[in-house]
Formats: sequence, C-alpha cells, structure tokens
Amino acid sequence: MPTLLQIDSSPRSNSVSARLAAAFVAKWLRGHPGSTIIHHNTSLEHMPYPDQPTIDAYFTPPAVLTPAQKRALAISDRFVDELLAADVIVLSAPMWNLSIPASLKAWIDLIVREHRTFAFAPDGVAPLVPPGKRVYIFTARGGSYPAGSPFYALDHQEPYLRSIFGMIGLTQVKFIHAEHLSEGAEAAAEGVARAQAALESIGT
Repeated sequence: MPTLLQIDSSPRSNSVSARLAAAFVAKWLRGHPGSTIIHHNTSLEHMPYPDQPTIDAYFTPPAVLTPAQKRALAISDRFVDELLAADVIVLSAPMWNLSIPASLKAWIDLIVREHRTFAFAPDGVAPLVPPGKRVYIFTARGGSYPAGSPFYALDHQEPYLRSIFGMIGLTQVKFIHAEHLSEGAEAAAEGVARAQAALESIGT
C-alpha cells in the first residue's frame, strides 16, 4: 500500500493551512484505504536545528562515522528515510514574514543532505530522491502575491520551497494558497473557500 508523509508546521490549533492539509489527507485516504500515514508537526515537535556534531557528521564519509556521529545523525536519517519511503508528501505552512516557519526550515535542513538526497556533480547538483513522488503544499497567507503585482517579489515562500525540493528531486509540486486571511472576515472566508475548491479539484 502507498505511504503518505504529512508535515504540518503551524503551532496554532485552528491553523488554516493544517486544516486544508488534513482535508486533503482524508480525501486521499478515501481513495487509498489502508495506506500508511506518517505525520509530523514541526512546531509542536520542536524540530531540532542542526548543531556542530550533526554538521560535522554530515560531511564525514559514511564508512568512517563514529558511534557518536551516527547518534548525531539518527534523527536526520529517520526523516530522510520517511521521505524516501513516501509516495506522496503533503506539507502545510503558514506564511510567516514572507517565508516559512523556522521549524519547517529546520526539518528541511535535516532532509536536504549530500549523499542522501542530493549529490554534487560536475554540471551542478544531482537529485537522489527517486522521481515520481507527488508533493502538495497548502499555505495560509495574510495577503496575495500574484505574478505581475507589486507584491510578487515579496513571496519568498513558494519560490524557496520549489527550489529546495527541486534540488533533491521533488519536482511534481502543487501549491494551494489560502490568501487574503488578514483582510477582513469576508475576504478571509473567500480565500479559504477558493483554496477548498482547488483542493477538491485535485485528483488522488
């Protein structure tokens, strides 16, 4: 049976992005009953930031890792293994200060690893994540950042996530944005409704 990896990143109990992700996962499960779901919330789990022992271990050849370095890499190895095992990745992220929560960045720093999810090659970076994995990213934003608008250049959320996931081989990425959430109750409701409609249109 397929495996779905769900990564939430908001600490809020009423998170719009997490609610959208949960609705998609429920829909996906109806079409894939009995599937494996791996779920993390990077904020609630207090995702660790890579420290010096971990970073030193990142750059040590696997054959000569010490027991202490292997322990330092254990949580990163776990998250990488989960990513590699997943057929579908569902990520939810509020836009904080034009980008993503720090805890989500910490998770990304634990899964984007040379020799595990990417490698350097003479002509650039070679992704090591097997192709074909689908990624669905649900965001919640106070405003809107459409192409051609004065706000487009301020969006450091979608471009970053597309770039970093693309570097490791995750290129089938679809974004669903719930926007205008800070522009009054009516605008927020309309923004959520549009995101829900986009979610329902996704085939699973």
